[in-house]
Amino acid sequence: MSALEPRDAGADAAATDIADLPGPRAAAHDDTKGSVLDGDHRALSIGIVSVVLLIAFEATAVGTAMPVAARELNGVSLYAFAFSAYFTTSLFGMVLAGQWSDRRGPLGSLATGMTAFAAGLLLSGTAGGMLMFILGRAVQGLGGGLVIVALYVIVSRAYEEHLRPAIMAAFAASWVVPSVVGPLASGTITEHLGWRWVFVGIPALVVLPLALALPAIRRTASGPADPEAPVAPWDRRQIGLALAISAGAGLLQYAGQELRWLSLLPAAAGVALLVPAIRGLLPRGTSRAERGLPSVILLRGIAAGSFIAAESFVPLMLVTQRGLSVTLAGLSLAVGGLTWALGSWIQSRPWTEPYRERLVVAGMVLVALAIAAAPSVLITAVPVWVVAVAWAFGCLGMGAVIASTSVLLMKLSAPEEAGANSAALQISDGLSNVLLLAAGGAAFAALGGGAAGHAVSSHAATGSHPAAFAAVFLPMAGVAAVGAWVATRLEAERVQG
Repeated sequence: MSALEPRDAGADAAATDIADLPGPRAAAHDDTKGSVLDGDHRALSIGIVSVVLLIAFEATAVGTAMPVAARELNGVSLYAFAFSAYFTTSLFGMVLAGQWSDRRGPLGSLATGMTAFAAGLLLSGTAGGMLMFILGRAVQGLGGGLVIVALYVIVSRAYEEHLRPAIMAAFAASWVVPSVVGPLASGTITEHLGWRWVFVGIPALVVLPLALALPAIRRTASGPADPEAPVAPWDRRQIGLALAISAGAGLLQYAGQELRWLSLLPAAAGVALLVPAIRGLLPRGTSRAERGLPSVILLRGIAAGSFIAAESFVPLMLVTQRGLSVTLAGLSLAVGGLTWALGSWIQSRPWTEPYRERLVVAGMVLVALAIAAAPSVLITAVPVWVVAVAWAFGCLGMGAVIASTSVLLMKLSAPEEAGANSAALQISDGLSNVLLLAAGGAAFAALGGGAAGHAVSSHAATGSHPAAFAAVFLPMAGVAAVGAWVATRLEAERVQG
């Protein structure tokens, strides 16, 4: 069976502990010695965390410079496609990386991905028009998809099971500084040197983490999971499904740009491509929340999609409904970076391991409550700081949930399937973001929310479309509440002997 084909429930249950599975780098479950910074892991840990830090800085810095770039390239009308191009190609890159890592090892996927990531930044930074800029973003997205899956496979192979929560916590912590410094640095560079330097300056930073990490990866995580097994050929069906899911997501994003009857045509085509692709790329039983790996992958999508979709509307709500400046509205979410890292750190503590499922359930409850509490500021008597407090608790829950789903994925994956399953996890994450954002955006626009956006430029509260915001937050809180139930199904059933 191909490593990317859905596995049945029995196979998932049999893979409850990677320590019981064959593989050249499977670690014993009771080996609790060492750390992510000991002599065996230091270079690798610093290298791959630096890669995540670079990706995090790019995400925050480039997002800040994007509006200026679109205006100077006369491409404001194509602004959304600069984001969707990255997303659609990253989905394809994730599936490609899953096959590549399982068949040849993660080294090639990581190196190629970082090269494409840097090349895409250079293309966008030197673009003379918006179409070339969007092409650069597409190349960058392909690289990002290759990199993120390769990193997960590296962690599953190179780190013993008891060390994986700690390295995932380090990944989460890598986003804290960029989330605070990135927009400020990007704004300063854009103002004094120009937006192009934000794009062309980042590729130079790729060299150091690669130089540090590649020798350690080659030593600990290169090659196929089972060196003695024959190398399986590339699965053309899965590659076709990857193209279908990328094209389907792109069509849905295109259809969601405007609420017109003609938009139903690309929307229908997108759904027709997505449904069979999702069924073929995610493990069997994911849609039914079967215990074990299917529920882990489903929960990742529910958590990421509901939270990010809601978070996207928080600054707009504070500006248009309560009259805050754009800066103050953005700062209301700043503390969330710290609590997210705190939640990820908590799940990495050894004493939490026996209670991981309960921790994830509690995290999803915090996420649901935070999303439900945010629109309370639509009531004038409620102080605006309520959003900052609620979002800090929501991020605390997200830190525990996101890191724990990554840890559980590695625990429930056989070594030869780590790439395919990591790709499925990232696809669930990314695809749910676009689907729930599209759904939330459609509800927002249908209730007149688009008119509220005109207040952004004047920093004045309109107070005229609270229902449009409630139509986003309350359904997303319901989705997160469903996630709390899914979180009770993360542990696979043991096979009875």
